[in-house]
Amino acid sequence: MPRPAPVPRARTVCQICDSVVGRRSYSTNPTLKPHNAAARPRTQIQRSILKTNAVQKRLLVSGIFPTEKPSASSTYTRSTLAEDDNKIKPTPKKAREELSSVTNMMTYIERSKSKVLTNRGIPSEADVDTALQACWVVADYIMDDTVQPQITHMVNELDSTASELLSLDRTSNSRPSKSPETPSISMTAQVKQITDKISHNAYAVISHPPVFITPKLLEKYVKVQARLGKPETLPRVFQMYASKPMPRESKGSINYVKQNPNKVANAIDPAVIEKALDTAIENKNLDAAVAIIENSYATKAFVRNKLLRKGLVPGGTLAATPVAAYLLATSFSNIQNTMDATFATNIAFAGILAYVGFTGSLGMVALTTANDQMNRVTWAQGVPLRSRWIREEERAALDKIACAWGFQEKWRQGEEEGPDWDALREYISTKGMVLDRTELMEGME
Repeated sequence: MPRPAPVPRARTVCQICDSVVGRRSYSTNPTLKPHNAAARPRTQIQRSILKTNAVQKRLLVSGIFPTEKPSASSTYTRSTLAEDDNKIKPTPKKAREELSSVTNMMTYIERSKSKVLTNRGIPSEADVDTALQACWVVADYIMDDTVQPQITHMVNELDSTASELLSLDRTSNSRPSKSPETPSISMTAQVKQITDKISHNAYAVISHPPVFITPKLLEKYVKVQARLGKPETLPRVFQMYASKPMPRESKGSINYVKQNPNKVANAIDPAVIEKALDTAIENKNLDAAVAIIENSYATKAFVRNKLLRKGLVPGGTLAATPVAAYLLATSFSNIQNTMDATFATNIAFAGILAYVGFTGSLGMVALTTANDQMNRVTWAQGVPLRSRWIREEERAALDKIACAWGFQEKWRQGEEEGPDWDALREYISTKGMVLDRTELMEGME
């Protein structure tokens, strides 16, 4: 009996198998690696995950992150963090767990703020500093250029609770449809909403009535707003620093004592002022920049502080000069025998005073009339020399604003127009200064 012929395979099955094999692109060459979706490079996602791990470690080290036992799938050892990015290939599950840590950080901001706002007594400086530190850590993470492209992916992975905290316009039962045509607009809006939330939380903490603003807290607040690029609240906080009533707790109630805004202790550190002013200039906020100067350099507290810091030593030296001159003149009279000792003392005393007085006057005039540091804003005629020295920081700050808002080309300076520029020119003129004095401009005589 003849042997039956073998039945051929169905062509459709072979086509499907061939097509699948063709898509996988398997090769018998051992040097080639399979090319699939799992092997594609994910440099940006890996960097964002590593950045998130670094932020978590900073929070844990500083003691401001909730102490939770990390899972094995979301924890990297130090040796793992030190490996090359190409060797680290976390699974999508790990990526989701790492990206969801943004929710934990935002939740901790709310907890830190609530700990300050719900305190029935006067919040301690440590609690307020912890709340501002949490805002700073999250702000530093969100504003990183390598992380911002992943913000959209992070927000989409957050649950409804995190969405509420981030004030996103979506409900827990529905997700906004992604528009492939406008990914950058969506990402920018989400970043702006997160930064607005952080800025609002920081301001709510610092402006809480029982919170006493110390120089350390003010510096931390300016640092947070500068990282976020939000200078709008800085003038108001500078004003509160000097005039906010001081809380006093007695018999379970809080009483407020009015502060003297003109006392020396209420002067703001020049480094903090410069940081705030640079933030306003970088974000092109002219109103905030001028208000920062008005509530810092132009205050009586800053003037008195400068006189105490820079005028106490020269003033004390000037007051001690006659005594030192008389003692020196007496010594000179004792080493001569040509005239009476008293007469010789008087002559030497008058000569020493005349020399010190004339030399010191020339030095003071040279110091107060120096204008090499002036670019576009100079003093008007008739302003006393002592006022020029005392208000030099104010003039330098207005000069910095004028240089930032005007033309950078020197041959075009003086041609600026517009309502903002006219308002700035008028404001400078009310301060006893001149913007773009004609005889001092390049090419003019």
